[in-house]
Amino acid sequence: MRVFSTTDVHQVFFNYRGEELRYSFVSHLIDAFERHGIDFSVDKYEQRGKDLFARIEESKIALAIFSTRYAESSWCMDELVKMKKLSDQRKLQIIPIFYKVSARDVRKQTGEFGENFWTLAKASSGDQIKKWKEALECVSDKMGLSLKDKRYFPLTLILTRIHTSIRTRLKHKTGTGHIPLQH
Repeated sequence: MRVFSTTDVHQVFFNYRGEELRYSFVSHLIDAFERHGIDFSVDKYEQRGKDLFARIEESKIALAIFSTRYAESSWCMDELVKMKKLSDQRKLQIIPIFYKVSARDVRKQTGEFGENFWTLAKASSGDQIKKWKEALECVSDKMGLSLKDKRYFPLTLILTRIHTSIRTRLKHKTGTGHIPLQH
């Protein structure tokens, strides 16, 4: 991870759940970002709570990497709520990435994703659940990248498209559009 100060302006925050992503997809993203000089923050290196929320506030872009296990974590969900709040204030661009989960399951809290969400919700307050649902619905409606049915795309192509999209957004300060996979 590149070290950065609070004055750095090209920062990407990674929001994801689980070791299986940390040591696979996310590790490849980290490698690609390091090779291309994109500053980023990964929660592995951060303290939960205020430190993580400060990193989100310092970021220009957040990657919300949804997986079936994402909704098991109240930390992921709380980070997503913070990201949505900043996005609503136009202080943060969020790029959703649907890793082996459909955008519809995230938006509607169905399928295996939904089962994990509702298990977490049982131990949570009504207000908290409402905020989580609003954040999931809002962020999953954004244009992003679905890796559920893209097995035929090489990982290097996917990573190139993600880092190119981020560099473009940082350079032009635009939050519109999507990450194309076709040449």
